Amino acid sequence: MDKFTTLTGVAAPLPIINIDTDMIIPKQYLKTIKRTGLGSALFSEMRYKDDGSENPDFVLNKPAYRQSKIIVAGDNFGCGSSREHAPWALLDFGIRCVISTSFADIFYNNCFKNGILPIVVTPEQLALLMDDADRGSNATVTVDLASQTIKGPDGGTITFDIDPARKNILLEGLDDIASTLKHDAMIGGFEKKLSAERPWI
Repeated sequence: MDKFTTLTGVAAPLPIINIDTDMIIPKQYLKTIKRTGLGSALFSEMRYKDDGSENPDFVLNKPAYRQSKIIVAGDNFGCGSSREHAPWALLDFGIRCVISTSFADIFYNNCFKNGILPIVVTPEQLALLMDDADRGSNATVTVDLASQTIKGPDGGTITFDIDPARKNILLEGLDDIASTLKHDAMIGGFEKKLSAERPWI
């Protein structure tokens, strides 16, 4: 998993509440178990018209936001079903950070397992960030995980809270397996001791 330290990129405004995982990646794309290739289907029901052509009014289809790395979204982002394809699609598109006032628990947890930083801010802070994001190609935001800050295009800074363990996972780029292997020596020692004390196991 790629480390998350500092991210600078264009922030796309998505001022919609209750964006669920079916909106992020519709059910017809869930047949694959690959983590790649889903970026083109991200928000597909909003990004594309019925004939398959792009909807020019959707934010990620606008020239200024096609390379967005950050989404500034409305309350309760990632609600709905628990599909891990949702963070896969975001990551494959290039999104490494989502900022909202709240997230659904399962989606929030899945973000950390896939190298995406979900940031919870206050409604007042979200309003400021949404205003920054509305600036189009000038909506460059810098997220510094180590200092837990978000710096806007005018230099204004917002701080955010994050669980220290989850912060460390992203800073070191550790998935669940890599996190477990950090304790490989302890695990091996325990198994050796257990084998000596209970050889019948």
